[in-house]
Amino acid sequence: MSDSKLAGQFFDAAIGLLTRVRDEEAESIGAAGAAIADTVEAGGRLFAFGAGHSSLPAQDVVYRAGGLALMNLLAVPGTVGVDVMPATLGSALERVDGLASAVLDSSPATAGDLLVIVSLSGRNALPVEMAQNARALGLKVIGLTSVAYAENTRSRHASGGFLRDHCDIVLDSKIAIGDAELTAPGVDAPFAPASTVVTSAIMQAMLAAAVERLVARGVEPPMLRSGNVDGGHEWNGRIMTEYRDRIFYRH
Repeated sequence: MSDSKLAGQFFDAAIGLLTRVRDEEAESIGAAGAAIADTVEAGGRLFAFGAGHSSLPAQDVVYRAGGLALMNLLAVPGTVGVDVMPATLGSALERVDGLASAVLDSSPATAGDLLVIVSLSGRNALPVEMAQNARALGLKVIGLTSVAYAENTRSRHASGGFLRDHCDIVLDSKIAIGDAELTAPGVDAPFAPASTVVTSAIMQAMLAAAVERLVARGVEPPMLRSGNVDGGHEWNGRIMTEYRDRIFYRH
């Protein structure tokens, strides 16, 4: 099979975005890592939220080999993935006012905890209100979004604000509006989205920065091992027992 020119172009585009993020967002990623380390050291709990495909990077840091055991998924029923039928319902729920408040009120999140909110556009009611309400409850909020949307589109929230307007720390994924990196003759719509690749990388870089901070402070980060290596299950069992009051996906 011959090499694909478009496949190569996608890799080039993704690598270019990753390089931009590494160079331009280093300070913000470091600040996010420090905030996570502060929360861990202080005994707080960590949560990640995303709706639609923005839920994928949030899920990627929860209960996984090589991951920080304390990261929990803050799930909003019907918005976590494309398993809801019809799939368009998930998009509709992102625009519902008041849903974020109901989810937070019934969650274990409380003052002193930290919430990472992933939303590519940051313009819908759900991520905006999630950030607003989380801060009102006393949580530190890290927003991972594309600032281009806030600068070139209109908010769908009644306040007129975007996710970035209600966060303690903002990480810019640099993704262009429309989230499609390629065009080609014979294809009427742009294609090949890179937001998941880039946003997942930012999430892992942020946690790596947190681990680095914790080690520098003499705090052992509670990490998970792969269950497919010898001793992995025993290691993870010990971690989950030791931190059972801060891990909610095990109940």
